[in-house]
Amino acid sequence: MERRKFLGRSLAGGIALGGAAALQGQRSNLPPAVTPTAYAVPKGEYNAYLTPDYHTYASDLVIERDQPGKPHQGKVLAAIQAHSDDITLFCAGTVAKLIGEGYTGYLIRLSNDEKAGKTVGHGVVQNEIDNHEAAKALGCKKAFSFYYRNHRMDDCAMIEIRQRLIFLFRLLQVNTIFVMDPYDHYDENPDHIVVGKAVESASWMASPGGGHEYPEQLKAGLKHCQIRERYYHCRSPQGHNLVNRVVDISSYIDHKVRANVANKGKGPAGDSGRQLRQELARQGKKLPLLGNDDDTANFQYVKHFLMDDFRVLGKQFGVEYAETFRYIGQEPNLRQAVRKYVDGHAVPL
Repeated sequence: MERRKFLGRSLAGGIALGGAAALQGQRSNLPPAVTPTAYAVPKGEYNAYLTPDYHTYASDLVIERDQPGKPHQGKVLAAIQAHSDDITLFCAGTVAKLIGEGYTGYLIRLSNDEKAGKTVGHGVVQNEIDNHEAAKALGCKKAFSFYYRNHRMDDCAMIEIRQRLIFLFRLLQVNTIFVMDPYDHYDENPDHIVVGKAVESASWMASPGGGHEYPEQLKAGLKHCQIRERYYHCRSPQGHNLVNRVVDISSYIDHKVRANVANKGKGPAGDSGRQLRQELARQGKKLPLLGNDDDTANFQYVKHFLMDDFRVLGKQFGVEYAETFRYIGQEPNLRQAVRKYVDGHAVPL
Protein backbone atom coordinates (compact mmCIF):
# COMPACT_ATOMS: atom_id res chain seq x y z
CA MET A 1 0.00 0.00 0.00
CA GLU A 2 1.21 3.46 -0.84
CA ARG A 3 1.20 6.24 1.72
CA ARG A 4 -0.64 9.51 1.40
CA LYS A 5 -0.28 12.27 3.92
CA PHE A 6 -3.26 14.50 4.61
CA LEU A 7 -2.41 17.48 6.77
CA GLY A 8 -4.90 17.52 9.64
CA ARG A 9 -4.00 20.92 11.03
CA SER A 10 -1.51 23.52 9.90
CA LEU A 11 0.52 25.63 12.28
CA ALA A 12 -1.08 28.69 10.75
CA GLY A 13 -4.51 27.52 11.77
CA GLY A 14 -5.59 26.25 8.38
CA ILE A 15 -6.25 27.73 4.98
CA ALA A 16 -8.05 25.15 2.90
CA LEU A 17 -6.04 24.21 -0.18
CA GLY A 18 -8.22 21.41 -1.44
CA GLY A 19 -10.43 18.59 -0.22
CA ALA A 20 -11.31 14.94 -0.56
CA ALA A 21 -14.49 14.42 -2.50
CA ALA A 22 -17.44 12.86 -0.72
CA LEU A 23 -17.39 9.16 -1.49
CA GLN A 24 -20.61 7.44 -2.42
CA GLY A 25 -21.93 3.91 -1.81
CA GLN A 26 -22.18 1.60 1.13
CA ARG A 27 -18.47 0.82 1.21
CA SER A 28 -16.19 2.40 -1.38
CA ASN A 29 -12.48 2.68 -2.09
CA LEU A 30 -10.61 5.82 -2.95
CA PRO A 31 -9.69 5.16 -6.61
CA PRO A 32 -5.93 4.54 -6.99
CA ALA A 33 -5.83 6.95 -9.92
CA VAL A 34 -6.96 9.84 -7.72
CA THR A 35 -4.20 11.61 -5.84
CA PRO A 36 -5.75 14.02 -3.32
CA THR A 37 -3.94 17.27 -2.73
CA ALA A 38 -2.50 17.69 0.74
CA TYR A 39 -4.65 20.19 2.52
CA ALA A 40 -4.97 21.95 5.83
CA VAL A 41 -8.16 21.54 7.81
CA PRO A 42 -9.19 24.45 10.05
CA LYS A 43 -8.39 23.82 13.67
CA GLY A 44 -11.19 22.22 15.68
CA GLU A 45 -13.09 25.01 17.36
CA TYR A 46 -13.09 23.57 20.85
CA ASN A 47 -10.76 20.68 21.46
CA ALA A 48 -7.05 20.41 20.73
CA TYR A 49 -6.67 16.99 22.37
CA LEU A 50 -7.96 14.42 19.91
CA THR A 51 -7.34 15.79 16.42
CA PRO A 52 -3.86 14.85 15.18
CA ASP A 53 -1.37 17.06 13.41
CA TYR A 54 -1.69 14.74 10.44
CA HIS A 55 -3.03 11.44 9.22
CA THR A 56 -1.21 9.13 6.85
CA TYR A 57 -3.66 7.28 4.63
CA ALA A 58 -3.30 4.23 2.41
CA SER A 59 -3.88 4.59 -1.31
CA ASP A 60 -6.57 1.89 -1.08
CA LEU A 61 -8.36 3.66 1.77
CA VAL A 62 -11.80 2.19 2.53
CA ILE A 63 -14.74 4.28 3.69
CA GLU A 64 -16.91 1.97 5.78
CA ARG A 65 -20.54 3.06 5.81
CA ASP A 66 -23.81 1.87 7.34
CA GLN A 67 -25.02 -1.49 6.07
CA PRO A 68 -28.75 -2.23 6.02
CA GLY A 69 -30.27 -5.07 8.01
CA LYS A 70 -28.11 -7.32 10.19
CA PRO A 71 -25.27 -8.44 7.90
CA HIS A 72 -23.06 -9.36 10.88
CA GLN A 73 -25.63 -11.50 12.69
CA GLY A 74 -23.88 -14.32 14.59
CA LYS A 75 -20.49 -12.58 14.77
CA VAL A 76 -18.81 -11.50 18.00
CA LEU A 77 -16.60 -8.49 18.70
CA ALA A 78 -14.42 -7.69 21.69
CA ALA A 79 -13.50 -4.08 22.40
CA ILE A 80 -10.42 -4.27 24.62
CA GLN A 81 -9.11 -1.27 26.52
CA ALA A 82 -6.47 -0.55 29.11
CA HIS A 83 -8.63 2.16 30.70
CA SER A 84 -12.32 2.93 30.79
CA ASP A 85 -12.03 5.94 28.46
CA ASP A 86 -10.00 4.34 25.63
CA ILE A 87 -12.79 2.68 23.65
CA THR A 88 -15.35 5.36 24.51
CA LEU A 89 -13.21 8.20 23.19
CA PHE A 90 -11.61 6.69 20.13
CA CYS A 91 -13.81 4.01 18.58
CA ALA A 92 -17.16 3.85 20.39
CA GLY A 93 -19.02 4.92 17.24
CA THR A 94 -17.67 2.01 15.20
CA VAL A 95 -18.28 -0.49 18.01
CA ALA A 96 -21.91 0.69 18.31
CA LYS A 97 -22.28 0.60 14.52
CA LEU A 98 -21.16 -3.04 14.22
CA ILE A 99 -23.37 -4.06 17.15
CA GLY A 100 -26.26 -2.29 15.44
CA GLU A 101 -25.51 -4.36 12.33
CA GLY A 102 -25.75 -7.67 14.17
CA TYR A 103 -22.56 -8.24 16.16
CA THR A 104 -22.70 -9.37 19.79
CA GLY A 105 -20.30 -7.08 21.62
CA TYR A 106 -18.18 -7.38 24.78
CA LEU A 107 -16.17 -4.66 26.51
CA ILE A 108 -12.96 -5.84 28.20
CA ARG A 109 -11.04 -3.47 30.49
CA LEU A 110 -7.66 -4.54 31.80
CA SER A 111 -6.91 -1.92 34.48
CA ASN A 112 -8.76 -0.91 37.64
CA ASP A 113 -8.39 2.80 36.75
CA GLU A 114 -7.21 3.58 40.27
CA LYS A 115 -6.05 7.16 40.93
CA ALA A 116 -6.81 8.02 37.34
CA GLY A 117 -10.20 9.66 37.65
CA LYS A 118 -10.65 13.41 37.32
CA THR A 119 -13.40 13.36 39.96
CA VAL A 120 -12.37 13.45 43.64
CA GLY A 121 -13.57 10.34 45.46
CA HIS A 122 -14.30 8.54 42.22
CA GLY A 123 -12.50 5.31 43.05
CA VAL A 124 -12.14 1.79 41.73
CA VAL A 125 -15.72 0.71 42.53
CA GLN A 126 -17.32 3.70 40.81
CA ASN A 127 -15.01 3.30 37.82
CA GLU A 128 -16.27 -0.27 37.53
CA ILE A 129 -19.86 1.01 37.50
CA ASP A 130 -18.94 3.56 34.83
CA ASN A 131 -17.40 0.84 32.67
CA HIS A 132 -20.57 -1.25 32.83
CA GLU A 133 -22.73 1.79 32.01
CA ALA A 134 -20.54 2.63 29.03
CA ALA A 135 -20.84 -0.96 27.78
CA LYS A 136 -24.61 -0.72 28.11
CA ALA A 137 -24.66 2.56 26.14
CA LEU A 138 -22.77 0.87 23.30
CA GLY A 139 -25.12 -2.12 23.26
CA CYS A 140 -22.57 -4.61 24.57
CA LYS A 141 -23.85 -7.83 26.10
CA LYS A 142 -21.37 -7.80 28.99
CA ALA A 143 -18.34 -5.98 30.40
CA PHE A 144 -15.26 -7.65 31.92
CA SER A 145 -12.44 -6.17 34.01
CA PHE A 146 -9.04 -7.70 34.85
CA TYR A 147 -8.19 -5.12 37.58
CA TYR A 148 -4.47 -4.70 36.90
CA ARG A 149 -2.85 -1.69 38.60
CA ASN A 150 -3.31 1.46 36.59
CA HIS A 151 -0.20 2.59 34.66
CA ARG A 152 1.74 -0.38 36.03
CA MET A 153 0.85 -3.08 33.55
CA ASP A 154 4.39 -3.19 32.15
CA ASP A 155 5.28 -4.64 35.57
CA CYS A 156 2.87 -7.56 35.01
CA ALA A 157 3.70 -10.90 33.41
CA MET A 158 2.74 -10.60 29.74
CA ILE A 159 2.15 -14.34 29.54
CA GLU A 160 -0.52 -14.11 32.26
CA ILE A 161 -2.34 -11.24 30.54
CA ARG A 162 -2.19 -13.11 27.25
CA GLN A 163 -3.49 -16.35 28.76
CA ARG A 164 -6.49 -14.58 30.30
CA LEU A 165 -7.30 -12.96 26.97
CA ILE A 166 -6.99 -16.27 25.10
CA PHE A 167 -9.43 -17.83 27.57
CA LEU A 168 -11.99 -15.05 27.02
CA PHE A 169 -11.56 -15.00 23.25
CA ARG A 170 -12.23 -18.74 23.11
CA LEU A 171 -15.07 -18.61 25.61
CA LEU A 172 -16.84 -15.80 23.75
CA GLN A 173 -15.84 -17.06 20.26
CA VAL A 174 -14.60 -13.63 19.20
CA ASN A 175 -14.34 -12.81 15.47
CA THR A 176 -13.36 -9.10 15.56
CA ILE A 177 -11.28 -7.03 17.97
CA PHE A 178 -10.79 -3.36 18.75
CA VAL A 179 -7.66 -2.29 20.61
CA MET A 180 -4.96 0.41 20.76
CA ASP A 181 -2.43 -0.07 17.97
CA PRO A 182 0.46 -2.10 19.44
CA TYR A 183 2.90 -0.29 17.11
CA ASP A 184 2.09 3.30 18.09
CA HIS A 185 5.49 4.80 18.89
CA TYR A 186 3.89 8.14 19.78
CA ASP A 187 1.91 6.86 22.77
CA GLU A 188 3.50 7.73 26.14
CA ASN A 189 1.08 5.58 28.14
CA PRO A 190 2.74 2.20 28.86
CA ASP A 191 -0.58 0.45 29.51
CA HIS A 192 -1.74 1.10 25.94
CA ILE A 193 1.28 -0.60 24.42
CA VAL A 194 1.15 -3.56 26.85
CA VAL A 195 -2.53 -4.18 26.10
CA GLY A 196 -2.08 -3.78 22.35
CA LYS A 197 0.77 -6.30 22.26
CA ALA A 198 -1.04 -8.77 24.53
CA VAL A 199 -4.21 -8.63 22.43
CA GLU A 200 -2.30 -9.05 19.18
CA SER A 201 -0.53 -12.22 20.30
CA ALA A 202 -3.60 -13.60 22.10
CA SER A 203 -5.70 -13.13 18.96
CA TRP A 204 -3.33 -15.34 17.01
CA MET A 205 -2.78 -17.94 19.73
CA ALA A 206 -6.52 -18.33 20.41
CA SER A 207 -7.10 -19.38 16.81
CA PRO A 208 -6.29 -22.66 15.06
CA GLY A 209 -3.36 -20.97 13.33
CA GLY A 210 -1.78 -20.34 16.72
CA GLY A 211 -1.55 -24.05 17.46
CA HIS A 212 -2.92 -25.81 20.52
CA GLU A 213 -1.82 -23.43 23.23
CA TYR A 214 -3.34 -24.07 26.67
CA PRO A 215 -4.74 -27.51 25.73
CA GLU A 216 -6.50 -27.73 29.11
CA GLN A 217 -8.90 -25.05 27.84
CA LEU A 218 -9.71 -27.17 24.82
CA LYS A 219 -10.16 -30.30 26.94
CA ALA A 220 -12.52 -28.35 29.20
CA GLY A 221 -14.79 -27.72 26.22
CA LEU A 222 -13.56 -24.40 24.84
CA LYS A 223 -12.86 -24.19 21.12
CA HIS A 224 -10.50 -22.24 18.92
CA CYS A 225 -11.97 -18.96 17.75
CA GLN A 226 -11.53 -17.30 14.37
CA ILE A 227 -10.42 -13.69 14.85
CA ARG A 228 -10.47 -12.45 11.27
CA GLU A 229 -10.69 -8.67 11.70
CA ARG A 230 -8.70 -6.19 13.78
CA TYR A 231 -9.47 -2.50 14.18
CA TYR A 232 -6.35 -0.82 15.59
CA HIS A 233 -6.84 2.73 16.84
CA CYS A 234 -4.50 5.34 18.28
CA ARG A 235 -4.75 8.15 20.77
CA SER A 236 -2.56 10.12 18.35
CA PRO A 237 -3.40 8.83 14.87
CA GLN A 238 0.02 9.82 13.52
CA GLY A 239 1.15 6.80 15.55
CA HIS A 240 -0.53 4.48 13.05
CA ASN A 241 1.79 2.83 10.58
CA LEU A 242 -0.99 3.50 8.10
CA VAL A 243 -4.65 4.50 8.30
CA ASN A 244 -6.50 2.37 5.78
CA ARG A 245 -10.08 2.59 7.07
CA VAL A 246 -12.35 5.53 7.83
CA VAL A 247 -15.68 4.59 9.41
CA ASP A 248 -18.75 6.79 9.01
CA ILE A 249 -20.22 6.89 12.53
CA SER A 250 -22.80 9.62 11.85
CA SER A 251 -25.76 7.33 12.62
CA TYR A 252 -24.17 6.25 15.92
CA ILE A 253 -22.72 9.49 17.24
CA ASP A 254 -25.34 9.66 20.01
CA HIS A 255 -24.31 6.17 21.18
CA LYS A 256 -20.75 7.42 21.42
CA VAL A 257 -21.85 10.51 23.30
CA ARG A 258 -23.86 8.47 25.82
CA ALA A 259 -20.93 6.09 26.38
CA ASN A 260 -18.68 9.04 27.20
CA VAL A 261 -21.27 10.62 29.47
CA ALA A 262 -21.49 7.31 31.36
CA ASN A 263 -17.74 7.42 31.99
CA LYS A 264 -17.96 10.02 34.75
CA GLY A 265 -14.68 9.36 36.53
CA LYS A 266 -12.33 9.23 33.54
CA GLY A 267 -11.64 11.23 30.43
CA PRO A 268 -12.87 14.71 29.52
CA ALA A 269 -16.59 13.84 29.45
CA GLY A 270 -18.78 12.57 32.32
CA ASP A 271 -20.28 15.37 34.39
CA SER A 272 -18.46 18.20 32.62
CA GLY A 273 -21.68 19.68 31.27
CA ARG A 274 -23.32 19.71 34.67
CA GLN A 275 -20.25 21.32 36.22
CA LEU A 276 -20.13 24.05 33.58
CA ARG A 277 -23.85 24.70 33.96
CA GLN A 278 -23.46 25.06 37.74
CA GLU A 279 -20.42 27.31 37.36
CA LEU A 280 -22.35 29.63 35.04
CA ALA A 281 -25.34 29.64 37.41
CA ARG A 282 -23.11 30.85 40.23
CA GLN A 283 -22.12 33.73 37.97
CA GLY A 284 -25.74 34.50 37.18
CA LYS A 285 -25.38 33.19 33.62
CA LYS A 286 -26.60 30.30 31.48
CA LEU A 287 -25.61 28.67 28.22
CA PRO A 288 -28.76 27.78 26.24
CA LEU A 289 -26.91 24.89 24.59
CA LEU A 290 -26.74 23.08 27.96
CA GLY A 291 -30.51 23.04 28.43
CA ASN A 292 -32.31 23.10 31.78
CA ASP A 293 -31.18 19.88 33.49
CA ASP A 294 -27.94 18.04 34.23
CA ASP A 295 -28.53 15.12 31.85
CA THR A 296 -29.08 17.47 28.91
CA ALA A 297 -26.07 19.55 29.92
CA ASN A 298 -23.77 16.51 29.99
CA PHE A 299 -25.03 15.17 26.67
CA GLN A 300 -24.81 18.51 24.89
CA TYR A 301 -21.39 19.30 26.32
CA VAL A 302 -19.93 16.04 25.02
CA LYS A 303 -21.60 16.22 21.61
CA HIS A 304 -20.94 19.89 20.95
CA PHE A 305 -17.42 20.17 22.34
CA LEU A 306 -15.73 16.76 22.61
CA MET A 307 -17.06 15.27 19.38
CA ASP A 308 -16.01 18.28 17.31
CA ASP A 309 -12.74 16.71 16.18
CA PHE A 310 -14.56 13.64 14.86
CA ARG A 311 -16.84 16.03 12.98
CA VAL A 312 -13.82 17.84 11.49
CA LEU A 313 -12.37 14.47 10.49
CA GLY A 314 -15.65 13.34 8.92
CA LYS A 315 -15.92 16.54 6.91
CA GLN A 316 -12.79 15.55 4.98
CA PHE A 317 -14.66 12.53 3.62
CA GLY A 318 -18.11 13.96 3.10
CA VAL A 319 -19.67 12.47 6.24
CA GLU A 320 -20.87 14.09 9.45
CA TYR A 321 -18.67 12.16 11.92
CA ALA A 322 -15.87 9.63 11.40
CA GLU A 323 -13.31 7.45 13.18
CA THR A 324 -10.03 6.14 11.73
CA PHE A 325 -8.28 2.78 12.04
CA ARG A 326 -5.45 0.64 10.84
CA TYR A 327 -7.60 -2.29 9.79
CA ILE A 328 -6.34 -5.83 9.29
CA GLY A 329 -8.78 -8.19 7.61
CA GLN A 330 -8.95 -11.89 6.88
CA GLU A 331 -5.87 -13.45 5.33
CA PRO A 332 -6.34 -15.25 2.01
CA ASN A 333 -7.13 -18.94 2.35
CA LEU A 334 -4.25 -20.69 0.57
CA ARG A 335 -5.84 -24.14 0.62
CA GLN A 336 -9.03 -22.74 -0.85
CA ALA A 337 -7.06 -21.00 -3.59
CA VAL A 338 -5.12 -24.17 -4.40
CA ARG A 339 -8.30 -26.25 -4.53
CA LYS A 340 -9.98 -23.70 -6.81
CA TYR A 341 -7.01 -23.79 -9.17
CA VAL A 342 -6.91 -27.60 -9.16
CA ASP A 343 -10.63 -27.82 -9.90
CA GLY A 344 -10.25 -25.48 -12.84
CA HIS A 345 -7.07 -26.88 -14.36
CA ALA A 346 -6.80 -30.61 -13.54
CA VAL A 347 -6.91 -32.88 -16.62
CA PRO A 348 -7.24 -36.67 -17.06
CA LEU A 349 -4.07 -38.78 -17.01
